[in-house]
Amino acid sequence: MFEIRPDLDPLLMPIAWMIGRWEGTGKGQWPTEGEFEYGQVVEFTDNGGGYLHYLSQTFIADEEGQPVAPRSMETGFWRPQADGSVEVVMCHPEGYSEVWFGKVEGARIQLATDAVARTVTAPGYTGGQRLYGQVEGDLLWTFDRATTEHELQPYMWARLKRTAH
Repeated sequence: MFEIRPDLDPLLMPIAWMIGRWEGTGKGQWPTEGEFEYGQVVEFTDNGGGYLHYLSQTFIADEEGQPVAPRSMETGFWRPQADGSVEVVMCHPEGYSEVWFGKVEGARIQLATDAVARTVTAPGYTGGQRLYGQVEGDLLWTFDRATTEHELQPYMWARLKRTAH
C-alpha cells in the first residue's frame, strides 16, 4: 500500500503517486538497433523540498530477468509548478543533459524537450517526447526520440510495478 506523507511539500501532490521504487521490463526499437527488450528500475524520492529526485537504470537481462549488463542510466529532478506544469532536468553518462517541460493531468504526465546539451563525444540525440501514467497501479511510460540522423519516432516503452524495496 502506498501512502503520501502528511508533510509532503504541497507542490509535489500532483506527482506524489510517482514516489517510490518501480521495477519491470520494457521494449524498444531503433533503426540502428532493431527491436530489443530490457529490464528497468526507476526511483522517485523526495527530501522535503519541492522536487523529486529521479534515477532510472536500464539493463540487459538473462532468460530469468536478472541483470547481466547495464544498458543506460539517467538521473535528474522533477519540479512541479503551481500552474500544473512540470519541469524536468536529466543528465546521462553518455554525455548529454536535457530540460523537459510538460503538463500534469491527474495520473498522466506528458513531456517534451525544451533543450538538449551535448558534449563533443556524445551521441547525436536532439530531443524527444515522453509520456508517464499510472494504469492499474503500475507506472507506464513511453519515450519517443530524435537524433541528428533520425526524425522523432518511438524508441522505448515499459510497464513497471511498485516494489517495497
